[in-house]
Amino acid sequence: MKKGTVLIVDDEVSNIDIMNAVLEDDYEVCFATSGEQALSMVHDVMPDLILLDVMMPGLDGFEVCRRLKQQPMLVDIPVIFSTGLGDTRDEMQGLALGAIDYVTKPIQPAILRARVNNHLELKQLRDRLAEMAVTDALTGLSNRRHLERTLEREIGRLARRGDWLSVIMVDIDFFKQFNDHYGHLEGDRAIAMVASALMRAVRRGSDLCARYGGEEFMCLLPGTSPQDAMNIAEEIRTQVESLNIPHALSQASRVVTISMGVASARCTPGISGDYWINEADLQLYCSKKSGRNRISQKFCENVAEELNYNFETVRR
Repeated sequence: MKKGTVLIVDDEVSNIDIMNAVLEDDYEVCFATSGEQALSMVHDVMPDLILLDVMMPGLDGFEVCRRLKQQPMLVDIPVIFSTGLGDTRDEMQGLALGAIDYVTKPIQPAILRARVNNHLELKQLRDRLAEMAVTDALTGLSNRRHLERTLEREIGRLARRGDWLSVIMVDIDFFKQFNDHYGHLEGDRAIAMVASALMRAVRRGSDLCARYGGEEFMCLLPGTSPQDAMNIAEEIRTQVESLNIPHALSQASRVVTISMGVASARCTPGISGDYWINEADLQLYCSKKSGRNRISQKFCENVAEELNYNFETVRR
């Protein structure tokens, strides 16, 4: 099982050495010797818990905590303040900023170990509950809610450098007929097998596969060009066809197949995720209309210009 990661932030190296000696056998420990250094490295480290000194030159612990809690990606990381102040008002200020606990200096090893362990166990429980809330129970893929939130976040990130974003919408061909003929239990089994095929074809950690609803799926591919998106879509189509799930009532094949719509565009500030979803859906419709078990794609270098052109055309 992967060890939890603890970030120790303290301007006194001797304090870091003491806390590291207490925790290093059970956790991955990293450290920063200033508030500024902690803020610059926390995105790369993404610790499971932060031990944060209150009194530091430059940015003190209170200000570091305030800035951490202002960032959506960092807000759920538990912060334990370490302090020698022993002042109730300072404890109240830290807790009001979002810290979950205090340990006092000089450090008591047993107390530090117990508090870190307790808070990491609570965080792991919260993480599991949060994961269940965004996971489709049948397939283990992300659910639609999680996909739509991730899509908006990725658009904002990719728009800063004008990078490509590709979305693939997937639909199982003639699935109603499959359910009617084989029954809903076999239908659920087919959906789960198609989901597994998607995960085998979409391999990068930054990509996301989701069950969009019923027999529909969606793949979110940040930083993926139109050609690479088509290659991935073909890999998905091949993987599903090679499952060889019999489908006696399909008009496309004797086995279960899928149709896909691919939308690829360079991200532009202010463009909603609805653009990619709508375009992928339109391309999926094209695939179905032209015979199914195939892929259709649209890609666009400048979404803003296209949307403006379409608006002017409709208006005239």
